[in-house]
Amino acid sequence: MKGYLLLQFKIINRKMIDFGIPLLIGYTLIPFIFIFLSKSLFERAEYANYVYVFFALSFVSKLSETKRNDFLKSIFNKGEYKTLRILENIIYCFPFTVFLMYQKQFIFSLILNLCALLIVMINFSSNLNVTVPTPFGKKPFEFSVGFRNTFYVFPIAYFLTYISISIGNFNLGIFSMLVIGFTCFSYYSKIENEYFVWNYNLSPKEFLVEKVKTCLTFFTLLNLPIIIALSISFFKELDILIVFLLLCYLYLIAIIFAKYSSFPNEMNMSQGILIVSSMLFPPIILIFIPLFYSQSTKKLNTILND
Repeated sequence: MKGYLLLQFKIINRKMIDFGIPLLIGYTLIPFIFIFLSKSLFERAEYANYVYVFFALSFVSKLSETKRNDFLKSIFNKGEYKTLRILENIIYCFPFTVFLMYQKQFIFSLILNLCALLIVMINFSSNLNVTVPTPFGKKPFEFSVGFRNTFYVFPIAYFLTYISISIGNFNLGIFSMLVIGFTCFSYYSKIENEYFVWNYNLSPKEFLVEKVKTCLTFFTLLNLPIIIALSISFFKELDILIVFLLLCYLYLIAIIFAKYSSFPNEMNMSQGILIVSSMLFPPIILIFIPLFYSQSTKKLNTILND
């Protein structure tokens, strides 16, 4: 088990070096960015504690990927597997836990860790052949695969919208829309095989337009109940709702272009930092979108024909 954890540490170091970031700078810069973004969130967001726990659990949930855990079960016995998974989740939650305690959010710190432990205790059998139906076709794999992995998020978001209308809290309704936005945002972290890109038989520009069109259409479809409900119940705040919806569109476009600007490799850390930092001053995203678009068309030129 110790050897496995050391291996994961070495993999992180190797990825950091591959991104062109010296280890000393990386391990100094990452905590600084984490603290800066965390403080900014708690200073600006009304429901920062809820958002923070949601982000933390989304981060931890990456460890629950079925194939990954099937592999761990094949090399560790049942007791070692449970211990390793608990240890992994606690390590991943640790920085979030420390900051929540710094903010004196002790209840939310406890909830975060209990949820992280609960994720470990839930055993998802790989032999259970159940397909979660989606409203999407097979071609846009990001949404069909992503929806099946995060389907539980949408009833929660819709329920939050219901609560926001019941108590007359428009901000909570906006938060529920952003939850879906961030969930869809995460769908584009997965890199597909080059063949599936080449199979489109489109020019780079046409390919990116197709990807953006699909993303915005399906995102709007998933958000439609929230948009309609908030538009009716908070008609005076309709302009604010439109602004946040447009911001979601811009960030989804940015993540698509950023994804293919590094294709067939994963997005590098600098791109992620640029996108996350733009959330502190959203107008900057209008600069990053053309930048990522230009880079992505150049990368896709090697795979698609102009």
